[in-house]
Amino acid sequence: MTKAVFLDRDGVINRKPPEGDYVTRWEDFHVLPGVVEGIAQLNRAGFDVIVVTNQRCIAKGLMTVSDLEEMHQRMSDFLGKAGAAIDGVYYCPHEAEQFCHCRKPSPGMLLGAASSRGINLPASWMVGDSDIDVETGKNAGCKTARLLTKHENVDRRASRSGTSSSADVVASSLLDAIGQILQRENAATGSSKTVHAAPRTLSGAHRQTF
Repeated sequence: MTKAVFLDRDGVINRKPPEGDYVTRWEDFHVLPGVVEGIAQLNRAGFDVIVVTNQRCIAKGLMTVSDLEEMHQRMSDFLGKAGAAIDGVYYCPHEAEQFCHCRKPSPGMLLGAASSRGINLPASWMVGDSDIDVETGKNAGCKTARLLTKHENVDRRASRSGTSSSADVVASSLLDAIGQILQRENAATGSSKTVHAAPRTLSGAHRQTF
């Protein structure tokens, strides 16, 4: 089975907008430093790279599905031309108050990707910049990496409530997280048995494959 690294989008791949704002135009989509290099390292290491993102801007009417998918296509094209391949994008278009199986911290997007792509979830990673991302990865059975914001101290990982205190990796950037992930993966090569997941399919998530 395939192993993957699932990446949150805003705050991980591109600069996160202020609280309550949304990236609704490609002109406002600014790829963060080190992202191209980090994703390229995952490509070379044989991981699928899957973006999983909550995008309630759709439910709010700030963007159409077509607009969002065009932005994701441009993101994939931009990164691909720089040598960093994105294998797919899954997004939740629902409002926070709506019940669905795909909005993080529900694991629906990861489970859907696992089902359609034959991904071994226990051998995979979820990388995000929030406690919700860590919870999502754990709910799907993945290992987790938490990126700390500029207001957080990378050396102070305790004291926060929720699941982030037990993230497998804490890092200051995506490139840093990927370096730690690959170091752990290399150290574990040949020393652990592969555990195969039995993924379930949960409806609701929207998928793009490149």
